[in-house]
Order: sequence, then structure tokens, then C-alpha cells
Amino acid sequence: MNKNKIYPIYFVYGALALYIALFVIPSVIGIGYSFTDWSAYSDKLKFVGLDNFKMIFSSDEDYLAIITNTLKFTFTTTILKNLLGLILALLLTKSIKFLNFHRGIMFMPSVLSTLIIGMIFKSILDPSGGLLNTFLRSVGLDFLAGKWLVTSELAFGSVMAVDIWRGTGYIMTILIAGILSISGTYYEAASIDGANGFQKFRFITFPLLLPTLATTTVLNIIYGLKVFDMIYALTNGGPGKATTEVLYTAVFKRFGTGQYAAGTALSSVMFVFMVIIGTFMIKIMTKNEVVE
Repeated sequence: MNKNKIYPIYFVYGALALYIALFVIPSVIGIGYSFTDWSAYSDKLKFVGLDNFKMIFSSDEDYLAIITNTLKFTFTTTILKNLLGLILALLLTKSIKFLNFHRGIMFMPSVLSTLIIGMIFKSILDPSGGLLNTFLRSVGLDFLAGKWLVTSELAFGSVMAVDIWRGTGYIMTILIAGILSISGTYYEAASIDGANGFQKFRFITFPLLLPTLATTTVLNIIYGLKVFDMIYALTNGGPGKATTEVLYTAVFKRFGTGQYAAGTALSSVMFVFMVIIGTFMIKIMTKNEVVE
């Protein structure tokens, strides 16, 4: 056998071994800890079976609300980021002046630090001296001024709105690349047949863009399920009890208070959600995709 053909195989095996050592084994160990009473208050580990998971899905705890918040955040932001990103992508693939400038402006929020964005918007949405409420009062719209981050009715919606603002430009950029990769001959043929703009979108752009939309959907779902920094910076899970708490902020707090087993159990639940929802969405989104 030619030695030159053996080297790539060694690289593959080496990368696989590294992946198993650094990712697979720690993940399995972490899942194993979720079946114990691991905590900062005991030196000995005791196997407790499914007790941690029973506690998570018990109505006596806040965990069900935390899981609901996580799923609500994920699905809402995923749908709106894809929808707004698609609208912007369609608009910014037209022949308009300063096209690249407009694209850059829309993409800019996604390159900023999430924690920095959270801190800025925490100041903007401050109910007393925040820029938003100050502006609304200055133009006579006092009735629209609200306690955006300090009331249970508005806090979660405000957090999702900020995250959608931050991430839409990134999704737009991916969808622009998908639209520009579609051959122009399809549109020329459709124009000859008398198709209007909506018909071109329905029968050409959208079907051929489905693989790209599947990618952005999965990316958004993964981000939504593991969101932490935006929630932490804006509300830290408040106001009140688990109003905007999500899985990762709950894991962070459980580890911070020494409840390691509860934290790893929550991480395991999140991992299962990511696999199931991601697989389901890929199957749905690619079911009727069209390949050029």
C-alpha cells in the first residue's frame, strides 16, 4: 500500500480519538453524574437513579417553567429571525443604492458581544431614565412607556425582542448567500412565461432556499436552547421567580450553589431536546426541498 495514502487515514483516526477524548467522554461522564447526588456538601457520591429527573419534571419545582421558557424563547426567536431575515434578504438582493452599506448595517449587531448588547439595552430599557422611555415621553407617548425588564408581563418579550434584533442580520446574510446561489436562468424562464414576483418567490426562490432555511432553523434552535449570556445580562432570570429563567441560567445557578447533580441533569435534558428538535426540524425542512 502506498504510504502517501495512509497518512490521511491516520489524521482521521487521530481527530476522532481527540473528539472522543475531549467531547464524548466528558459528556458521558456528565450524564452519569446526573444519576447521582453529587453536590458541594458531600464528599461521597450516591447513585439516586432518576430522582434528579423526577425533580426536574415535578410540579413542585420551577424547572417545568424553566423548560417552558427555554422552548418558548427558542421557537419564538427562531420563527421571527427566519421570517425577518428572509424579508431582509429578499430586499437586499435587489438593485438598490448603497447595497453593501445596507447589508453591513443589518449585519453589524451580530458581530457585537452579546453581553455588551445586553448591558446597552439594559440601560436603554431602564424604566426611569432609559433612552426608550425618555424618547416616548418626549414625543407625548407616555402611555407607551413601560417597565420593560422589571415586570413579568414585559420582561420575557423584551429579552426576545433584543435577541431577535441581534441575530436577524446573521440569518439574513446566510439567506442572501442562498438566494444568490440560485441560477438566474430559472427567473429568466419564469419571466418569459409571464410569472410575477410572488410566483417567482413561491415556485423558484422558496423551494430552492429550503436547504438554507433548514440550516438557519437548526442554528437558531441550537442557539435558543443554549441561550445564556443575553438572559444573564438583561434580567439574570428575573424579575421574580423564574420569569425569564432558561435552562443554561438555571444550570449556572445550580452549579453556583453547589447543586452539581441537578445542574448536570438539566444539561442532559437540554441535550436531549437539542437532538430531538434539531433532527425533527431537519426532517421537516428538507422533506420537500428541491435540488438544482
